[in-house]
This record gives sequence, structure tokens and C-alpha cells, in this order.
Amino acid sequence: MLKYCIVVPVYNHPHYLVELVQYLQRFPYPVILVNDGSNAECTAILHQLAQQYEQVELVEHPVNLGKGQAVMSGLQHASRLGMTHVLQLDADGQHCWEDVAKFIEISQQHPQAMVIGQPVFDASIPKKRLYGRYVTHFWVWLNSLSFEIKDSMCGFRIYPLAKTLAVLEAVAFQPRMGFDSEILVRLKWENTPFVNVPTRVIYPEHGVSHFNVWRDNLGLSQTHARLFGGMLLRFPKLIWHKFKAD
Repeated sequence: MLKYCIVVPVYNHPHYLVELVQYLQRFPYPVILVNDGSNAECTAILHQLAQQYEQVELVEHPVNLGKGQAVMSGLQHASRLGMTHVLQLDADGQHCWEDVAKFIEISQQHPQAMVIGQPVFDASIPKKRLYGRYVTHFWVWLNSLSFEIKDSMCGFRIYPLAKTLAVLEAVAFQPRMGFDSEILVRLKWENTPFVNVPTRVIYPEHGVSHFNVWRDNLGLSQTHARLFGGMLLRFPKLIWHKFKAD
């Protein structure tokens, strides 16, 4: 039996939280809010939502550990609840919430697959962010030896939980911005199928980015370098899987 829940990592994103959680009440799924060391204002909103809605669970980090670690904590909590799949949705207002039902439906049709958002951007995206994504795309395609992962940075996705946790337990992950890409490459190495779902992504008026240019770019570079080494070690196996698939 497939059992879904929704994980929302939160670090000082107060503007859209209430509206997002209210919207998610239309679905019969637990909502796990992960407070990644947010400030007092955002933490108060999270506590209020956890008290107000029976289906909302709150997981808290006493200090900020990074988005990747927040997602991992949410996945682990979902496993303790007996879930089979986790829909991740970011709290910054960028994602099209109306597509939640579509993502769930596609996942139910492909329960073994990793379902990932393929962003359709409007004019609000900063050009440097758009161009920067293509650098990451290149490394993800190279390290996975596949073009199947159309966009590894979109935080709108559904994880098949058992396979994801097995990958998480096998290696120490980068806890910040590199996680979103690294987990997809490693799942691809394990021959996980992928389904890409076009979804509208905006950069809203009150959007908050916590991307640290020096720290996070260094972390991303280290992640891609580690993955490149892993790809070289797995090269024969990856080529064999690709040959069989073709």
C-alpha cells in the first residue's frame, strides 16, 4: 500500500508558510514541517501551525544545519511514520502548489520512480541564477552519464522512500545546497527510474534565498568533484546499465 506524506524544509521563510499549509489541508497526507534553526518569528509560526492542524508534525533543529540536512531529517521522520513516499515542497513560494495532485498521481503510476520537477521559469528568474543552473546540469549529466535528470535543483519532487533511505545510509551527504543534486545522481547510480514533470516556478516578491555565494559554491564544487570520482569508479557498471536500457 502506498502511503504519502509531504515534507517542507523551513529556514526563515515566514511569508508563505500559513498559506501553504492551509492549501495542503485539502490532501489526506501528513505534513512534516522541518524547522532548520529558524529565527523567533518563523519558529512561532511553525509552532502555531503544528498546534492548529492535526495532520501537521514539526521536526526541529536547534541550529541551522542546511537544507539538505532538513530534508534528510524529514525523510527519516516520514519513515518512522510508516510512509512509502515523500513529496518535498519548498517553503519560499516558488513552486506551483496546484501541481501537488499531478505529482502524486504520476508517482502512483510509477511508484518505483523518482518524480522530479522540471522548472518552467517566467521572467522573474534572475539571469545569474538561470545560467548557474546550467553549470550544475552539466555536472549532473556527466556524473550520472545520463540526460534523464532534467533539473537536479528543483525542490519540488517525490522520493520513493525505501530506496532513498538505503542510499542515505550508505554515504555521508553534503548537508546544504549540494544535497538536491547529489541524492539524484546517487539514486541514478542505483538504476532508479526518473519521471520529469514540467512545473511553473517563479521568484516571488517576498522570496528569500539563503544561498551563500562562497560557502555554497564551495560545497557544490566539492560535491560534484566527489561525484565525478564516484562516477569513474562505477563507469563500467553505469555503461552496462545504459547499454541494457537502450
